[in-house]
Amino acid sequence: MENLQNTQVATPESVWALLQEVAQSQKETDRQIKELQKTVFGITNNQDVIEKSRIDFEEEMQKTRVEAERLRIENEKSRIDFDEEIKKSRAEAERLRIENEKSRADFDRRMKEIHKSIGGISDNQGKFAEEYFFNSFESGKTNFFGEKFEEITKQLKTRRQGLEDEYDIVLYNHVSVAIIEVKYKAHTKDIPAVLKKAETFRILYPEYKDFRIYLGLASMSFFPELEQECIEQGIAVIKQIGDKVVINDTNLKVF
Repeated sequence: MENLQNTQVATPESVWALLQEVAQSQKETDRQIKELQKTVFGITNNQDVIEKSRIDFEEEMQKTRVEAERLRIENEKSRIDFDEEIKKSRAEAERLRIENEKSRADFDRRMKEIHKSIGGISDNQGKFAEEYFFNSFESGKTNFFGEKFEEITKQLKTRRQGLEDEYDIVLYNHVSVAIIEVKYKAHTKDIPAVLKKAETFRILYPEYKDFRIYLGLASMSFFPELEQECIEQGIAVIKQIGDKVVINDTNLKVF
């Protein structure tokens, strides 16, 4: 009885208020459901983007790997080609070195032969000139330089106290020595060597240190300037004219 007494009787107003409350609650529930769907859809969309990005990244990585492998293969091929070219270059350089070495050896051999031939010719010419002038003096042409020489020798060579010299023709008497330097074809550059003969002769043959020494240059041919230089230096000019030996002792000096 007590509970029945506390129960309120429903009225139109109370029913309307209850319906409004239920409607409001339903709206809130719908709003919350929409928010939840929006959030869930956003998450889903983000997962799709991430998955697409991952797939795109994998594809790019694969392309990069393929390109890297292609470049590696090309580089390896280029390295092999380069090594082959280096080997060819080294082989060619070695071939050229051997050829050059052979050519140089051949050149040196030919030059030695040429020098030997030239030297032989020069020696023969020099020996011919020495024999020619020596025979001329020996056959009686010992009266010159205003003196008569009684002795004659050729190819006189000696060494003393570290000094060595050679004299082509030497004529002697009891007071004088005549030293004749012989050339097949004389030059002005031979004059200093002729002038030095007097100095070295006195050192190498001290027994003649007080003798008068005359110098002469004998040649199968003389240039005018060479003959003039000899005269100015006091050296006798001895030359071949035709089949005769002519001596020009103008301005002859005693050394």
